[in-house]
Amino acid sequence: MPTPLAETLRYGPFHRALREAIAHRGLSLARLRAHLEQLGVQVGQSTLSYWQRGLRHPEVPRAIGTVRALETVLRLPPESLLGLIGPRPQPYAPRPVPAAFAELASAWAETAPLLAEFESVPEAGRGNAELEVLSVHDTVSIGMHREQRAITTRLVVRAMRQGPDRYLAVHQGDEGSLIDNALVRAGEGCRQGRLRRQNVSRGLAVELLFDRRLAEGEEHVFSFTIVDDTGGPTPGHHRTFRDACASYLLQLSFHRRALPARCIKQFRVSAEATPVDVEELVCGLGGVVSAYYGHVGPGIAGVAVEWT
Repeated sequence: MPTPLAETLRYGPFHRALREAIAHRGLSLARLRAHLEQLGVQVGQSTLSYWQRGLRHPEVPRAIGTVRALETVLRLPPESLLGLIGPRPQPYAPRPVPAAFAELASAWAETAPLLAEFESVPEAGRGNAELEVLSVHDTVSIGMHREQRAITTRLVVRAMRQGPDRYLAVHQGDEGSLIDNALVRAGEGCRQGRLRRQNVSRGLAVELLFDRRLAEGEEHVFSFTIVDDTGGPTPGHHRTFRDACASYLLQLSFHRRALPARCIKQFRVSAEATPVDVEELVCGLGGVVSAYYGHVGPGIAGVAVEWT
């Protein structure tokens, strides 16, 4: 073993010792992860990357087995990495229980029974609670009759712990929407699971199933489209955030024969609250209006549309 690596294993810090050991072994993170899987240890490649860069630290005692497996794969003396991790704070602070949708927007109150049907199944009810939403991008297509034709959503999520394998998405149609006619099209990174609708609230709930269970700290990108083109002239699009989200981009794409009179970016902590972060937006020549929010929620973010 090279002297510099031996000294780092003795004095630390952990991330430097891990990085040097990986380099000495000549393994990519993908190959290292594959070797760990052969030992029955599941860990995300992103987690290994965070560990070796010092952006995160192995959680004690949960990560003890993983660190011991790293010592085996990297051909290090027993306890050499383990002795460097020591007691550290939990990597994820306990999250407060998120507000119910109905607490943020009364329009969701009638949808509660619809969501409760999913919550009664352990895997479904647990799913979103074990996922941190890092980024959301909504693209809304608006037709020539001013109707909201389709919403394509792309999300970036991170597993808060080992195991989540789905995301529960909810949608509420505009006034006049025939929710029974709405379609869901799964895109990258997911496939459609159970789908439920509720006419009284124009609500729809759908499971987006991942192709595997995520490892703790692993990030996942997926997308889906909801086609719901039976409503009247849309008043705009708003997303309800139960938790904080680091990044939200909303884009409205208008038919060239149905351009809006005004588009107003706004955020409310609840449906009854006074809007803040209000800004009039410009609809470009291509008929696209964009609103970006950094560190948004909990609350309701979106774009209000006014027609002539």
